[in-house]
Amino acid sequence: MGKFSLADEALTNIWLCRKCKARNKAGTLKCRKCGGKAMRVKRKEKMAKK
Repeated sequence: MGKFSLADEALTNIWLCRKCKARNKAGTLKCRKCGGKAMRVKRKEKMAKK
């Protein structure tokens, strides 16, 4: 992705809440903002433009 692989790993090691779209630490069970339990991992690769 970028020039600094360590920084890229830290930025992509994030979980997002499906309910409120808040960023959370990896491995969390509930959202820090809304308390929702529907979490997903941040996408690793960028989406291609058409």
